[in-house]
Amino acid sequence: MNLVSLNILNYRNIREASLEFAPKLNCFVGLNGQGKTNVLDAIYLLSFAKSAFTAQDSLNITHGEEMAMVQGTYDEFTISCGLRRGVKKQFRKDKKDYPRLLDHIGLIPLVMVCPADHQLIEEGSDERRRFMDVVIGQRNRKYLDCLTTYNALLKQRNALLKQYADAPAPPDDLLEVLEWQMVEPAEYIYQERTKFFKEFEPYFAEVYKVISSSAETPSLRYISQLQDRVLREAYVKTRQRDLILGWTSQGPHKDDLEMKLGDYPLKQVGSQGQQRTYVLAMKLAQALYLEDTTGEAPILLLDDIFDRLDSERVERIVAMVQGEQFGQIFITDTDRQHLTEILRPNENAKIFHVENGQIA
Repeated sequence: MNLVSLNILNYRNIREASLEFAPKLNCFVGLNGQGKTNVLDAIYLLSFAKSAFTAQDSLNITHGEEMAMVQGTYDEFTISCGLRRGVKKQFRKDKKDYPRLLDHIGLIPLVMVCPADHQLIEEGSDERRRFMDVVIGQRNRKYLDCLTTYNALLKQRNALLKQYADAPAPPDDLLEVLEWQMVEPAEYIYQERTKFFKEFEPYFAEVYKVISSSAETPSLRYISQLQDRVLREAYVKTRQRDLILGWTSQGPHKDDLEMKLGDYPLKQVGSQGQQRTYVLAMKLAQALYLEDTTGEAPILLLDDIFDRLDSERVERIVAMVQGEQFGQIFITDTDRQHLTEILRPNENAKIFHVENGQIA
């Protein structure tokens, strides 16, 4: 899947841009804060119907303007997204609205690598579950439906737990009905995450080996409460404790990924370079996994990935992503000379200069 051209109007600091891309490698060069990442975010928007950085659509409209538009022409169709303050966003494929935005996810497989990915290590398990959800959701529509259903039921159960926390007679019958409804989507989520991780882990191990030149031994492990308990029984056993806590303590919303170097937690022992390598390996492995499972090479967005990596690792990463296994790539960097040097073997690469939202 290739993005042939991109038109942007009033998206973040980009007031107007019409860009045509190379089928393999496209680079955006400029100082920090000039708009390079905003171009990548516009491309991300067309794949996921939302920004990679903010959930509030109005924040993506250029300050002082009332509307924004992003339109991308791909090999086989055109996708457009219109944003207007105070109005629901308009998202279309070939000028036809989607019945629901969820139906669009997976049409244009995409992987984005950016500095914020460090949250996979630094933040809580929410970030690591989101990583799994983004990968699985791009190839499995039923998974997204089950995830949406489960989260809605979980929200209802948590609201009841808070409401009746101090009540002498909590509504066991109502909680039981919710729990019965939660079990089926929860078990499907667990099964798909288990299947995904079993397939994904070898990709991660191989990519990390290539980037680091076998300098370290990483490990990645999927952890879920459902590995050792029956969820329906667990809900009943923990109901009284959940009432005291005010939230649901059992279920796939507590799943996690354990990250280690050798026998020790990555967060504690990994240097900045090692942590960056680990996350990069996860994301690049995600791209390879999606290509093999969907038959479509995902678009790869690499935003400022060279920081805190030694030159040898950078060269190995660039050599890898320019290989036949990867599809169309968009890279940002602050150093034109640096980019020109590492991309020298690729004569078909396009390099764009970005300054104050202007792209040339």
